[in-house]
Amino acid sequence: MITARMSRPIKVLFLSGATIAVAAIISACGTERIKVPASNPDHPGAILFSQRCSGCHTLSYAATHGSASNARTREITNGPNFDVRCERPVARVLYAIENGGFSGAIMPQNVVVGQQAIEVAKFVADYAGRQAPKAPGVTPCIDQPVGTVPTPVASAATTTTTATTPAVTTTTTPANTKKASAKAKKGAKPAPKKP
Repeated sequence: MITARMSRPIKVLFLSGATIAVAAIISACGTERIKVPASNPDHPGAILFSQRCSGCHTLSYAATHGSASNARTREITNGPNFDVRCERPVARVLYAIENGGFSGAIMPQNVVVGQQAIEVAKFVADYAGRQAPKAPGVTPCIDQPVGTVPTPVASAATTTTTATTPAVTTTTTPANTKKASAKAKKGAKPAPKKP
């Protein structure tokens, strides 16, 4: 391609141009953008999903492609493809984030925590399963309820409360007494015999 008659500056210019063209083509790969608009409340969750979950999960709305497309070349870290897998309600997604998926074998627990976990869970619940094939007798993901995020339970370390227990009253009936004495006789050791 490069002939011997070309001068050195033209050869350098030609090779530099070819290198720049190849670099531009390579850099264009992987430039898919998040499809959730910045004005959408799910946008922060899409960004977090793209940053933290892209290596293992596919969800086109977050521009991620971590799931295996071929079962024969699948790796152990390839997670579910959320383009076709419905993940609802949001409490289920939050459970998976907190507990390392549903098996707890591969996905790390608490990959995002607190408010970030809630944002990711809402995003996944809203956008997962939108490309799932229609199957007879199966409710499409878009028609299933998204649900709400469960209210967090206050931990004992952050709140101090005094608990009072009401007095417990029990009533004894002859049947209960008979059962209790029968249990006591079963568990009681026999008295030693005197000679």
